[in-house]
Amino acid sequence: MKSKPKVIVTRRLPVEVETRMSDLFDTVLRVDDTPMTQDELAAAIADCDVFVPTVTDKIDAAVLSNASDRLRLIANFGAGTDHIDVATAHAKGIPVTNTPGVLTEDTADLAMALILAVSRRLVEGDRRLRAGEFTGWGPTHMLGHRVRGSKLGILGMGRIGQALARRATAFGLDVHYHNRRRIPKGIEETLSATWHEDLDTMLGEVNFLSIHCPATPKTYHMIDAARLSKMRPDSYIVNTARGEIIDEAALAAAVKTGVISGAGLDVYEGEPEVHSDLLDLPNVILAPHIGSATHESRREMGELVLINIRAMMDHHAAPNRVLPPGASFQIAS
Repeated sequence: MKSKPKVIVTRRLPVEVETRMSDLFDTVLRVDDTPMTQDELAAAIADCDVFVPTVTDKIDAAVLSNASDRLRLIANFGAGTDHIDVATAHAKGIPVTNTPGVLTEDTADLAMALILAVSRRLVEGDRRLRAGEFTGWGPTHMLGHRVRGSKLGILGMGRIGQALARRATAFGLDVHYHNRRRIPKGIEETLSATWHEDLDTMLGEVNFLSIHCPATPKTYHMIDAARLSKMRPDSYIVNTARGEIIDEAALAAAVKTGVISGAGLDVYEGEPEVHSDLLDLPNVILAPHIGSATHESRREMGELVLINIRAMMDHHAAPNRVLPPGASFQIAS
């Protein structure tokens, strides 16, 4: 009888996922829901067959140098893998998998919610009412901007960008997008989306910019002071992708000085820390990284982790293998 692989999990997962994982494998669960230190990550990766990290874990070359020969898989709980040195893992022969797709609709929901909330000053109004500042309706009280008939620019037209485009169309927004490559014409027509080869041109036209591209060296601070200056003064930025895509100091300055009207953020460059200049701006909504935070999404993410581990155990190709650029796929023996 084959022994069960030892699986170490770095954070608390939904109880249904933990229960199923414990039934299937020799699983070591995280007792408290806090991120592991780098030393704890290094010790854990040295003592397992399967390592299950999350977005809060920095799996860099130093951590990977501690991986033993028995480590057969890094099964990430999450879609993004920019916190993992995938190139080093691949060079060491350690497959990395993720959980794409299952969080698409939930993240698009949040992006649409932020578009609506920031343009109608919903959170700001809630704060004012709770502080006893609401004295009754007035003709010029808490004026925001209409969504219907506005232009939405989507930076990154992948799964989530396209899901947002479907929602935006239902709300009467005119969808524009910038992507590394133009999406197929049939999809473009279905979404009623207009492609902009040049990002700067799109920025000058749209009322909303929603960010859905991955964090890479090329997208680091892609939205900086220079690009913010190209946007309309009645425009808003929404970010549910990765915090480092925006220069947060430049964003805070742009909002404070009226270069743009506001922002809705769910991710931050120094997460969990938020740039101090953003904290006191009433027209900036700050959400605590909840893009995929639904019971359904987290359960389905766990199911994909289990599927990837089972595939590895059966010597099959993991369905959600992540490769570094230019790498070729090989099935582990």
